[in-house]
Amino acid sequence: MVQSVDSLAWSAGVARSQPMLSLSTSWCSSRHTDGYAMAQEMAGLGFKFIELSHGIRITLVPGILKACAEGLVEISSTHNFCPLPTGVMHAAPNLFQPSSRSSREIDQWLRHTKRSIDFAAQVGAGVLVCHLGSVEFSWFDPARKLRAYADRHAGSDLASDKKYLALLAKSLARLRERMPPFWNQTKASIAAVCGHAKEKGVKLGFENRERFNELPLDADYGDFLAELPFETPAGYWHDTGHADLKEKMGVLNHREHLEKMAPWLIGFHLHDVDEAGHDHRGVGAGKIDFGMISEFWRPEHRLVLEFSPRISVDDVRRSKERIEALMNGPTN
Repeated sequence: MVQSVDSLAWSAGVARSQPMLSLSTSWCSSRHTDGYAMAQEMAGLGFKFIELSHGIRITLVPGILKACAEGLVEISSTHNFCPLPTGVMHAAPNLFQPSSRSSREIDQWLRHTKRSIDFAAQVGAGVLVCHLGSVEFSWFDPARKLRAYADRHAGSDLASDKKYLALLAKSLARLRERMPPFWNQTKASIAAVCGHAKEKGVKLGFENRERFNELPLDADYGDFLAELPFETPAGYWHDTGHADLKEKMGVLNHREHLEKMAPWLIGFHLHDVDEAGHDHRGVGAGKIDFGMISEFWRPEHRLVLEFSPRISVDDVRRSKERIEALMNGPTN
């Protein structure tokens, strides 16, 4: 099985008493044309560590490298694809999918993922966060019926709605029936880049996703990681907003999912979900129980505040303070 978090020490080998807290560039990269100025803004909010997200255009790279060389910031993690392929000017983490049935798309995913691994190593990031593709449907996509039902019953508790749960079970069965070729391709794609990641000293953080048809299915995550070869440089990356959305869909229980995945946890994307179901909101803007989530934090983990560009500076500051209070609280 893949190594547990106890053996996934920091790349620098430095012991830590608390997790590393950083801010993702998802919040601000779109409004910057200079990577150094972007790093200055983030450092000015009190962040020594930042995550380079999947919206880093190639034009931002020189300034980022300068900021790293001067010690203005350190890079906690990066997010595939980083930097973006030449000519792509917007965040595009699913531009190429490792599950694709197209050999040309797989070639592109492999090429740009290896390039992202190289860049993560260059900037000293220990982790590259990755999406693992999706199951494609030409006709009769089960997610459409689920969305339609949820829209008709907005505000209701879907997780206790018997009709919805019956539809969910039927949809999951349809998804599993369609899944094998896509999931097999994902596993083959992962195998094709793991050697490169190990050589570069970069761990792959496989992130839980928010959409119904994205891979792997939440119930399968533990078995998937347990079956990977022991030397695989990978672990589980938990996104709080995505898990909350899946909980509201009745797909998982947030606490139980974290309990199951705890042996493989290496990092978190921290953000809230508001009453309208919009994620990447400031911590405290919704009802996610971050106190519960903090019970699973360990000193070797990376905690990344991952916000929408619409979040205000004050919301970023308040979120940082709330997470730091939990880091310093009695649960840690």
